[in-house]
Amino acid sequence: MDDDTTGETVERDGSTADPATASGDGAGAAGAGKPDRSGVSRRWLLGAGAVGAAAVGVAAGATIASASEPESNPSEGAAAGAVPFRGEHQAGIVTPAQDRLHFAAFDVITDDREKLVELLQKWSAAAERMTEGHSAGTTGAMNGPLDAPPADTGEAYGLPPSQLTITIGFGPTLFTKDGQDRFGLAERRPEALIDLPHFPADRLDPARSGGDLCVQACAHDPQVAVHAVRNLARIGFGVVSVRWSQLGFGRTSSTSTAQDTPRNLFGFKDGTANLKAEEPDLLDEFIWVGKGDDPAAAWMAGGSYLVSRRISMHIETWDRTSMREQETIFGRDKGEGAPLTGGTEFTEPDFDAEGPDGEPKIALMSHVRLAHPDDNDGVQILRRGYNFTDGTDGLGRLDAGLFFIAFVRDPRTQYVPMQTKLSRDDLLMEYLVHTGSGLFAVPPGVTGPGRWVGQDLFA
Repeated sequence: MDDDTTGETVERDGSTADPATASGDGAGAAGAGKPDRSGVSRRWLLGAGAVGAAAVGVAAGATIASASEPESNPSEGAAAGAVPFRGEHQAGIVTPAQDRLHFAAFDVITDDREKLVELLQKWSAAAERMTEGHSAGTTGAMNGPLDAPPADTGEAYGLPPSQLTITIGFGPTLFTKDGQDRFGLAERRPEALIDLPHFPADRLDPARSGGDLCVQACAHDPQVAVHAVRNLARIGFGVVSVRWSQLGFGRTSSTSTAQDTPRNLFGFKDGTANLKAEEPDLLDEFIWVGKGDDPAAAWMAGGSYLVSRRISMHIETWDRTSMREQETIFGRDKGEGAPLTGGTEFTEPDFDAEGPDGEPKIALMSHVRLAHPDDNDGVQILRRGYNFTDGTDGLGRLDAGLFFIAFVRDPRTQYVPMQTKLSRDDLLMEYLVHTGSGLFAVPPGVTGPGRWVGQDLFA
């Protein structure tokens, strides 16, 4: 896809060039027009670190290709490829988790239903272009009229797609707010799209919670992810405004069997029992909304529900805690990640095993026990979280933690019971505080030409 629909691109001096080398987006998917990035770039240093594994050619989260560890430079190798925007399900759910996140929640600031529809159409078109490695608009960052704002902000010019996925969701307040049916959608609000309850130990900041719409942009390059959200916000000027946003780095979970299990900022491997893309039967049971789940919200069939929680960690307190206590709290060995009953990280915990003192080897209030499916009536969720560090607070403490994201088929029977138990009983809660929260209905993917995200909701 090129910035000029005539098959050639008009340069600023009036000459023309092959769109493969002169498109306004740098034709990043093919690497054409890409600036020389030999050596170590300043932007690469920004994104350096534990770059997660990814697969090339993932069909909108439906078909999973074999994953491989990307090369150290995210501008090259498997991590530079594209993930198709269109498919049965939205990409960015079971897509092998990328290393970087830019999440944003938006308030709709118009009462005009048609403007909202037009925005979703524009967002879908721009998202498809950007995930292919192109600019957000057809004239790109440099090739539009000199007396008009560019159709793309330009900071991702010359960069490859970097496995970018863009996932769009709808919050409860899009349907009703202050008792008002805002856009004639109240009767189509899914029953599962609830207002999350106040959990024990929550200290939620309203400025970091809620939202009418959400956008989750994941990529192996931080600049590509930031560029995606920035341009969708630009396109939405006058229709939406950013309510809150969060940058994330270093994925904290694996969504493919080909990926290793990362560590959180406490230094532990967590969520080893996470659902994987290669488990379609479990995904159908726990992640994808079924056709008969909610007759009033049939438009959600094939979609999922996104739970977001900003969880601050008491880093300094944790760092002064003994190794024995840390491992007791998690119920896992810190080095291998194995349960305290032995084995490897993927060995099933033996919750009946006792130590010499007659006490359970895995404490009754340990994180691994309380979060395990065996302790939650077999219920599973798909975790897709990221670490975050937002500087320091007024006392010089590190403002860091986990930006928890999970996808579930029904938050009422999956997330809410689990989180209620964890927030009440989990030993780990002494070191955590939940400061932000959101729940969004993520509609199914788009498959046909010209279709857009959420189209069936407005039909």
